[in-house]
Amino acid sequence: MSIIPPHFAALRRFYRSMPSPCPYIPGQIERKLFTRLDGGGTAELNATLTRAGFRRSHDIVYRPVCPACQACVPVRIPAELFQPNRSQKRILKRNADLTLIERPAIASEEQYLLFAAYQRGRHSDGDMARMSFLDFRAMIQDGSADSRVLELRDGRDSLLGAMLVDTLSDGLSAVYSFFDPAAHRRSLGTFIVLAALTLLRRQQHPFLYLGYWIARSRKMSYKSHFQPLEKLGPAGWVSVESGA
Repeated sequence: MSIIPPHFAALRRFYRSMPSPCPYIPGQIERKLFTRLDGGGTAELNATLTRAGFRRSHDIVYRPVCPACQACVPVRIPAELFQPNRSQKRILKRNADLTLIERPAIASEEQYLLFAAYQRGRHSDGDMARMSFLDFRAMIQDGSADSRVLELRDGRDSLLGAMLVDTLSDGLSAVYSFFDPAAHRRSLGTFIVLAALTLLRRQQHPFLYLGYWIARSRKMSYKSHFQPLEKLGPAGWVSVESGA
């Protein structure tokens, strides 16, 4: 199966990044195949490439093409088939006081302050911890994709979490999420995924695309906790449980 959908392979210019250290698996070298979201039809391009295993960051859509590793596996959750496990049921109950609100993909100061607190609390040694409000605004608003922000708010209208998502014809693609790092007991990272799945079922859209599942990376292996889970392989999208 070709990495690039044939329709876009003839119309778009794709590039390969220079080799760099993998941020997820020590000792591995990372390379990416990417193109820019510019010109017309960017929402359609983003949606088609997402279904082909690409991810979006700002106005770039990319997919790993690492020379000696295939650990990054594109995954998605079938919303209608998803069944929360015992731990996830407890998380849903614990956060029953929160409301998921859909907003336009326009950055706010309130979102940025939460994002900055999340970076300080969870990723203080990463590049994103140094992002200014202008950098954050670019992350939220660049790309010309059909995007929006899902916000988690409590009964006092305080912002506790947010997820930037791209709207596709068959669901949503989770681009980036952040939340109050002090609210440990709420497990907000898991809850916002569960809330997005509830939204998808209500809107009768089939899939939540989660990006890459990396079994060897603690930061990325959590995605396998959502079952059933589908992965993209040579035969197309198949159940992770099938071993295909």
